[in-house]
Amino acid sequence: MNAEFDFQTAGRILFGKGKVNLVGKVCEKIGRHALLVVGTSEQNAKQVEKIIGDAGIESTLFTVQGEPVIATAVNAAQVAVNSGCNVIIGCGGGSVIDTAKAAAALAQNPSDPYDYLEVVGKGLPLINNPLPLIAVPTTAGTGSEVTRNAVLHIPVHRVKVSLRDARMLPVVAIVDPLLTITVPPELTASTGMDALTQVIEPYVSVRANPFTDLFCKEGIQRGGRSLLRGYTNGQDIEAREDLAFCSLMGGLALANAGLGAVHGLAAPIGGMFAAPHGAICARLLPEVCRVNIRALQQREPENPALERYLEIAKWLVRDSQAGWDDLVRWLEQLCINLGIPGLSKYGITTQDIIPLADKAVHASSFKANPIPLGKLELVEILESALH
Repeated sequence: MNAEFDFQTAGRILFGKGKVNLVGKVCEKIGRHALLVVGTSEQNAKQVEKIIGDAGIESTLFTVQGEPVIATAVNAAQVAVNSGCNVIIGCGGGSVIDTAKAAAALAQNPSDPYDYLEVVGKGLPLINNPLPLIAVPTTAGTGSEVTRNAVLHIPVHRVKVSLRDARMLPVVAIVDPLLTITVPPELTASTGMDALTQVIEPYVSVRANPFTDLFCKEGIQRGGRSLLRGYTNGQDIEAREDLAFCSLMGGLALANAGLGAVHGLAAPIGGMFAAPHGAICARLLPEVCRVNIRALQQREPENPALERYLEIAKWLVRDSQAGWDDLVRWLEQLCINLGIPGLSKYGITTQDIIPLADKAVHASSFKANPIPLGKLELVEILESALH
């Protein structure tokens, strides 16, 4: 694996129970009028709104419904400009924080957003610095609070792509596990599996390096031991803390070492179907691990990613003798225990497999997969994940 790295993350990270209470003190040093981007959880939104209000900070509320769409981000940016906001606070799940990040960028760069979008646009760097952003995640999944991109749905192209620039990194990330206690079991399962995927894929990535390895190792072990616990008992504070930490580690790792085929396939699926990103990743993860391991064994048996998959197996299975097959079986059983459905639940059929595979090869995440996969291998993964 690569011993060189260029590491970037949020300017400051506050992690721990009750840290959300510091959002007012943090914000007052950055801006006095915040665009508060929130999701549908009124409890968390009102809590943050009160905290910043008590600090004398004016706020304009912007609510995000569902997955982040480019039009929503443009609208949020316009609201920020029209309201005279000089700081943005994203308080919610990955969709909310991605919308907030995109809005912060577009508010200061009012030209055509397609100039900056990857895949469907020109992928140009931003001209001006974004508005400063404070990220406060309320789910343990995407790690978006420490990444440099916003994943946006482009309905006209039926795909999800990134608006990406290093300057989009939040100036402060406040990760408070207590904010995730009210997350229901189904969402805990899907976001938790996304978090676990985002510490596994960077660990076997072609861009893995000794620094991101540190995040992945700790994240895999904490996520593996606590995901089912958090799903079974949402009030398990230790499990919630582990999952929040796993999610944070995943964000740190993926932003600097990339992802892989799970997210490469998840991008077109999320663009073509109304399916939650975390649930897609959850169902794909065991299948991608199985196909990646087999491809490595057959075509690149000396690839260090094979040994890394063995390490992951030992950490998750908690058996020093665990092998590749044990890893895949453990992930499959975890999906069953968490009630993760097959992709067919979201309307995906065998007729959709080829178009999805064709779109997936253009996803940026595939560039970091430990081995290039052929179209037939992608088809196999998708077919296996249908049920």
